Amino acid sequence: MAVQAKKWYPSNRMRGFTSTSLVTLLGFLIVTLFLAPLGYMTLTAFKTLQQIQDPYSQFLPKSPVTFNYEGKDYAMYNVPTIDGVKALALVKPGREQSGFIDPENVEAGLIEWVGRWRALEPFYAIAPVFDNFPASWNQIRLDRLFRNTFIVAILGTIGTLISSVAVGFGFARFRIPGINFLFIILISTIILPRQVTLIPTYVFFRWLGWGGTWLPLIVPHFFANAYNVFLLRQYFRGIPKDLDEAAMIDGATPLQTLLYVIIPQSIPAITAVGLFHFFFAWNDFFEPLIYLQGREELYTISIGMTQFNNIFNTQPGLAMAASMMAIALPVILFFFSQRVFMQGIVITGVDK
Repeated sequence: MAVQAKKWYPSNRMRGFTSTSLVTLLGFLIVTLFLAPLGYMTLTAFKTLQQIQDPYSQFLPKSPVTFNYEGKDYAMYNVPTIDGVKALALVKPGREQSGFIDPENVEAGLIEWVGRWRALEPFYAIAPVFDNFPASWNQIRLDRLFRNTFIVAILGTIGTLISSVAVGFGFARFRIPGINFLFIILISTIILPRQVTLIPTYVFFRWLGWGGTWLPLIVPHFFANAYNVFLLRQYFRGIPKDLDEAAMIDGATPLQTLLYVIIPQSIPAITAVGLFHFFFAWNDFFEPLIYLQGREELYTISIGMTQFNNIFNTQPGLAMAASMMAIALPVILFFFSQRVFMQGIVITGVDK
């Protein structure tokens, strides 16, 4: 009697584990590629110009190691011996035979090695330098750039939050004839190219006498932004209206309802909007360039970094150190608020 062999099928758990592993590996590769420039910038910030130009240094901040023998420094090389490759100091170089000293056993005297020492690889050790940071800080007055950028970003963020919360609350709660049409007009401004309004806006601000000041970088954000209004409106609409009605029964005005009911329930969305604008203002280059032309004492960090890179383009270590300090504050801010930030991003796009 023939016995039919059983077919083996992978279990659901095995298939799930394989799928999860592949997705995790793909995500890890994508994150690695995305962070590769940041890693290069970080390593370069701790290198001297000599380390950057040294082909043996490669990615890590490494420098050739020397050993002091009888009052003189000698270069060290990776020398193959019968006990394996050792780091030895070249004391007497020769054409076919050279004399080396073992730093771990100086009493043994010279070690005669047969071979061409020029073919040996120099011995390197990791030697990061920290002088690039104070040097770049003093070169471009990074303290002044930080102060200017922080003032512009904070004031603009305050204006954005006040105006966007108020407008978003109006679109989410008030029932005014034609409000949906007004909302469509507001949202349609998102697709309006920035170049279309650039010249009229610039002429208008110059006519007001705001050229060479921070006002064009701050005041417009007190009049809301379509993208921010859309995010907050979506979040506000997800808050039950029963809370509003309960507040009205207790005698609360619409403003009090907004301050004591809506805003405490909307901290994630408001945090997301605030961080969005803060990062935008911190990285904005174009508007400070055209409105602060010739006013170096008012320059933001993006303009100062561009000038610094143009002047010191032959000093990558200084440029990378300055870049690391420039992005330090946004990275720290995002790190400590990422939970609330991600929660606001996810919920604002979901109709609860």
